[in-house]
Amino acid sequence: MQNPKDPASAPADPGFRLPSAASAPAVGPFKGGANGGTSPLPIDIVPVEGMPVTDTSTRDLAIGGAVFLVLLIGFFFVRNAYVHHLVVKRVAPSSAGSAGWLMFVGLSLVSAAGVLAVINPGKFLTMAVTATLVLIGLIAIIAALFVGRR
Repeated sequence: MQNPKDPASAPADPGFRLPSAASAPAVGPFKGGANGGTSPLPIDIVPVEGMPVTDTSTRDLAIGGAVFLVLLIGFFFVRNAYVHHLVVKRVAPSSAGSAGWLMFVGLSLVSAAGVLAVINPGKFLTMAVTATLVLIGLIAIIAALFVGRR
């Protein structure tokens, strides 16, 4: 029987040790991948060139979504006020409604670009995302001004 207080009677091997990379056996069809089989993963993960390495947390996305929803509600009231303003100026109600919806879509797209740029600039502040949203949003706002004319 071992004495727990005697250090000489403690087992030599505690039973836990980290495996070394050299002792990890290559198993299955994943032996010798593109990196010569040194990766413990079944596939080699190569980052795409030009792809941002930042990640967006769920909390940031939830806050950004809530801000965007509040902006959409505000833009809906602005749309109604703009349509009422055009109808008072004797613009046809159908043209005023179309102009109001174009303005709502334009403001929504521009604010979506702004919210995405604030959430994660490394990922969303690119020509493909931001420039497209802003360009289409500005076109919609300019179209709203032209449609709302007499």
